Amino acid sequence: MTMLSGIQRKAPRPPRVPRSHFAMEQGDHGIQFEMAGEVVEALPEGALWAKHQNALIVSDLHLEKASSFARRGQMLPPYDTRATLDRLHSAIARVKPHMIVSLGDSFHDKQAPERLDHQDAQTIQSLTAAHDWIWIEGNHDPLPPKGLGGRTAAELKLGTLTLRHEPTGDVATGEVAGHLHPCAAVSARGRRLRARCFATCGTRLVMPAFGAFTGGLNVCDEAFAPIFPKGCSALLLARGRVYPAPGPRLLPDA
Repeated sequence: MTMLSGIQRKAPRPPRVPRSHFAMEQGDHGIQFEMAGEVVEALPEGALWAKHQNALIVSDLHLEKASSFARRGQMLPPYDTRATLDRLHSAIARVKPHMIVSLGDSFHDKQAPERLDHQDAQTIQSLTAAHDWIWIEGNHDPLPPKGLGGRTAAELKLGTLTLRHEPTGDVATGEVAGHLHPCAAVSARGRRLRARCFATCGTRLVMPAFGAFTGGLNVCDEAFAPIFPKGCSALLLARGRVYPAPGPRLLPDA
């Protein structure tokens, strides 16, 4: 129990983990489960923590998306890169990883690194210098960023996991991918909640988009059917927590 101004209040409970077709449990920081023999944990910021590999995985940062839109005459607040890097710092502070893997579309377009604010560029350089940083090639950024540090790969084997940007349509046990920006909708206490999410069937996983200005595709969309032919569960990111929702609770967009 916690005490506040003389009033006794209950400490907040962690979100209940609903029953799914694979085992999930409350972890140290988010929701934890086993996939292809690796224990992974979905963090509230939208990163995946592979503890035994000491690796933090993020996807679809889409840095400098706002400046890309501004070049085409659609003005957006120019703070998406700073907000995304702040969120990344929060995830890093939680788990203190040795390795960080960015699963492609780290930059919104090929010219994005050139448009970086000097302070943001320095922040990225400090992160790549402090960690074993791997840029996975994406469809928005197939070329490695110049002058920002880190190393580049088309895909990466991490223990029994395979990390790549685009999910394959084949059976791919242990695949962790991005690209689709999954979101999920559920009904909670009579209200509809739609939020970014991890999408997983327990054997493979699609990461949420980590970028501050990224949109999302509902996991009930047919684009996810080849990846999860038997359906999937969602781990929604809302109110600074991770909320598990098994397949039967997921709602299509209205």
